[in-house]
Amino acid sequence: MKVRRALGVAMLGCALFGSPAIHAAINASKLGAAYDATKSSINFKVYSSRATRIDLYLYNAATGQQEKASLPMTLGAGGVWSLNLTSAQLAAYGITGTVYYGYRAWGPNWPYSAGWSKGSATGFIADVDASGNRFNPNKLLTDPYALEISHDPTTAAMGNGTIYASGALYRNIDSGSSAPKGIVLQGDTQSIGTKPTRAFKDDIVYEAHVRGLTKNDAGITAAYRGTYKGAGLKAPYLAGLGVTAVEFLPVQETQNDTNDADPNSDTGDNYWGYMTLNYFAPDRRYSYDKSAGGSTREFKEMVKAFHDNGIKVYIDVVYNHTGEGGQWTAGDKTTYNLYGMRGLDNPTYYSLTGDFQNSWDNTGVGGNYNTRNTVAQNLIVDSLAYWRDKLGVDGFRYDLASVLGNTCQHGCYNFDKMDGGNALNRIVAELPPRPAGGGSGVDHIAEPWAIGGNSYQVGGFPAGWAEWNGLYRDAIRQDQNKMGQAAVTPGTLATRLAGSSDLYGDDGRKPWHSVNFITAHDGFTLKDLYGCNSKNNSQAWPYGPSDGGEDNNNSWDQGGVASDQRKAARNGMALMLLSGGVPMMVGGDESLRSINCNNNPYNLDSTATWQNWGWNSDQSNFQAFTKGLVAFRKAHPALRPANFYSSADGNGNVMEQLRWFKPDGSVADAAYFNDSNNHAIGWRIDGSEFGDSASAIYIAYNGWSGNVNFTLPWPGNGKSWYRVTNTCTWAEGSSQVRAPGAEDLIGGENFAYGVCGRGLLLLIAK
Repeated sequence: MKVRRALGVAMLGCALFGSPAIHAAINASKLGAAYDATKSSINFKVYSSRATRIDLYLYNAATGQQEKASLPMTLGAGGVWSLNLTSAQLAAYGITGTVYYGYRAWGPNWPYSAGWSKGSATGFIADVDASGNRFNPNKLLTDPYALEISHDPTTAAMGNGTIYASGALYRNIDSGSSAPKGIVLQGDTQSIGTKPTRAFKDDIVYEAHVRGLTKNDAGITAAYRGTYKGAGLKAPYLAGLGVTAVEFLPVQETQNDTNDADPNSDTGDNYWGYMTLNYFAPDRRYSYDKSAGGSTREFKEMVKAFHDNGIKVYIDVVYNHTGEGGQWTAGDKTTYNLYGMRGLDNPTYYSLTGDFQNSWDNTGVGGNYNTRNTVAQNLIVDSLAYWRDKLGVDGFRYDLASVLGNTCQHGCYNFDKMDGGNALNRIVAELPPRPAGGGSGVDHIAEPWAIGGNSYQVGGFPAGWAEWNGLYRDAIRQDQNKMGQAAVTPGTLATRLAGSSDLYGDDGRKPWHSVNFITAHDGFTLKDLYGCNSKNNSQAWPYGPSDGGEDNNNSWDQGGVASDQRKAARNGMALMLLSGGVPMMVGGDESLRSINCNNNPYNLDSTATWQNWGWNSDQSNFQAFTKGLVAFRKAHPALRPANFYSSADGNGNVMEQLRWFKPDGSVADAAYFNDSNNHAIGWRIDGSEFGDSASAIYIAYNGWSGNVNFTLPWPGNGKSWYRVTNTCTWAEGSSQVRAPGAEDLIGGENFAYGVCGRGLLLLIAK
């Protein structure tokens, strides 16, 4: 996630926790609301260690009505409040269909008084007390463990978000009839299919937005476009492209019901979805079936469609902050949103400043989730397990994941991967990663940074974690686009292309713990990376306006030459797909999708951000190029090493898994590697070491602006080099990547092949 603005963070004294906590089973307290086995009663359970009273409010409709009943709950062991209601009792209250519910809570800053009524100030002491409590019974609170919620806090029909606020102007406004309600699910029989067990090293990840994937796809029934159902219908296309894992931007409930209030404006829009309101509920806006239980069933139907095509499903999860946000106005400690967790137990669920009066913020969007608190960690782990076990998800990408490595709760931020009790280590302990060779398990992928402190942690995560390799992205972009401005040595480039052993090999991790990407949802698309010199975020709808966005993009428009822009995009895609590690492309990059130089379109729910499926010939050709290289990667295990490429075994025997060459054919030495004035490198991978069908693979990359002759290395006894692709003008047509058996004969050892300026050559030996 690229945040809209960076907020300064000062380091305060930390309350450190050095020893791991003892953890219970998944949702051991059975928090949430669930029917019993016979569907004859519902057990409601919610956690608060600081509340002095919690009432359950029951509704017959999602909005527009007052409660049918309000009932006090009983405090039990461990801060768990509970209440059991039979179906007969619910019927007596007038509830016979879907059960909608929420909570009202009292505590030290607002003690319960029998004289209180909705909308009154009876009992009020302070909006926030010295311990950080923010109880307010006028605000109906959503259950953090609700499996679905009825709607967003603000909708097209009710756009007044002030009803959820504390503070002098808002604290006595009752939110009950308009507030989101939890929905008690009765269960379903929708299958998730058979989960793929493929090793992560063999995956090719496709990052997409559920809505954006099909909203603009005329080949899909109009009612299904932009939905889970529609996304599932694209599974055959992605399988045909060669994708093995689809990674969806956040699909947990977020504030986006108002996006269509004005469909031709970005006003109030939250397209990306990085403001989570509930960690269990699939976002109902992305469901064709909007009924109670519909979003859960339809999400599982989508997962099954991908599983049936051999594709894993990953989701982007946001456990570093929530949609409750932070203080409304700098310097005002009283006015905060109360949607759920803040009104139930603010110091448990959120990291606070040292005086407990405000949020601690490493996210740039309001405040940190309290990832070092055991109860708050329980919610993370329970949520992940639910998406894994019930909804069929195969892996997770963790937004601003450095916050999950925080070792203190309040008054500070400190990342320490060695701390056994941080959320990072707990997650992989309780949701074990997929084994290196494949099998059951979870693929855990970190966005390894946040804002401020020691939060930039590329290569710094503990065992069990793969990472978005931001240093890979930067090296490739700079080498392609910033020659003469950024010093990238051939050694740096070689290290990144071979799997970044400097980042992951020092702590026992492997090349496949590096998720290699050149573009992501935040930042330029692949086409714009090579077609834009700077961001253009202030343009009119549908391409803007969007605030924020990185100013240093390492982009370049290739002098405005369209064919050079396409060549640069081919180079970027090829380098990524030929590198050690796991490649991740962005949905639409395979067909040169552009957002017209907007590099932070978080708020654009528009045709600009929806994928375009009507391609011109250049786009179709690039899609064919991408598809061909994906197939080449999948066909050659030498490109997907389980361990870092080695040059000798333990007995000193040369294995020559990988060797680097100067353009003249001599072996690259330290002097060549360390000189940033050198911009051409070749490398040979010995396929025989990996059981590859090709005895050797050779790649030559010329970063210079002019032609460079590469003298080809030895292809093996009795072998010759054959061309698979060349990103130069030769690859402008529709047959840019040769199919197996159709490669072009080039020659043998010492053959000189001229690679054009800023071009790449791919050969196999046979």
